[in-house]
Amino acid sequence: MTATPTTTALALAPARRARAGHSGLMRGFTTPSAIVGIVLIVIIFGAGLLAPLISPYSPTAQGPDAFLPPSGTHWLGTDEYGRDLLSRVIYGARQDLIVGVIAVPIGAVVGTLLGTIGVATKWLDVIIQRFFDVTLAFTGLVMGVTVAAIIGPGLAAVLITVSFVNVPLFGRLARNTVRSLRSRDYVTAARIVGAPPLRVLFRHVLPNALDSLIVQAALSFSLAVFIEGAMSFVGIGVRPPDPSLGSLLRTSITFLSRSPLYAVAPMVVVTALVLAFNLVGDGLNKGLLKR
Repeated sequence: MTATPTTTALALAPARRARAGHSGLMRGFTTPSAIVGIVLIVIIFGAGLLAPLISPYSPTAQGPDAFLPPSGTHWLGTDEYGRDLLSRVIYGARQDLIVGVIAVPIGAVVGTLLGTIGVATKWLDVIIQRFFDVTLAFTGLVMGVTVAAIIGPGLAAVLITVSFVNVPLFGRLARNTVRSLRSRDYVTAARIVGAPPLRVLFRHVLPNALDSLIVQAALSFSLAVFIEGAMSFVGIGVRPPDPSLGSLLRTSITFLSRSPLYAVAPMVVVTALVLAFNLVGDGLNKGLLKR
């Protein structure tokens, strides 16, 4: 007589655990490090999102005066073609926003699905894990060179590279989390009461894995900024005349003595973005550890 209520209570446990995970994430978002990171992200990506509205000039419009110093007309000066540096930095941040918003979710969804599916079938898990091993053998830049050699340089190569790099990161994390959760009492109870396997997976297991996947997403955005910058820096990312933070850094090296802000401005933005996402990830991690 007591078995049924106990089993039912265990089967309802995921909702409570999911709420605990959400409260942990909320605590993480309110930590000082996460707040600083979120403010930086909102400022930089907000500027990139509103670039057509707030940019004082077209990022590709050339002017008659090269290497103008900072002034009220050109806040960061101009580059070797007389283009406004502030406008190009803002549009460069917009490229990172595009890469992060498109590529990171693709890598997260594909990786999570592959990692989760592999848990159910042993032989499929072996194949998927070997695929992850091969992918992880490539660093982000080496993967970018490989992709650019196949499809050519450009924004598409950056998007594919960032997606590929994130697949094994999310896949391994999802696999390990699902394997640790499927032996929990509430998952066993759900099976006992007759829940279908897919319902057990999507209703009782994956919701409790979301907290760690969200932390990884914050870190993956940081990785996306780094990969875009590195690929554009070596000339296989965003192609001129379109601006990106990495291509601005690459071009500025030649003119460091004439226009220091040419290099400093994009470097500060890249550093701030990478630091911001790492701060958010660290804050979320602390919030989850306190639950």
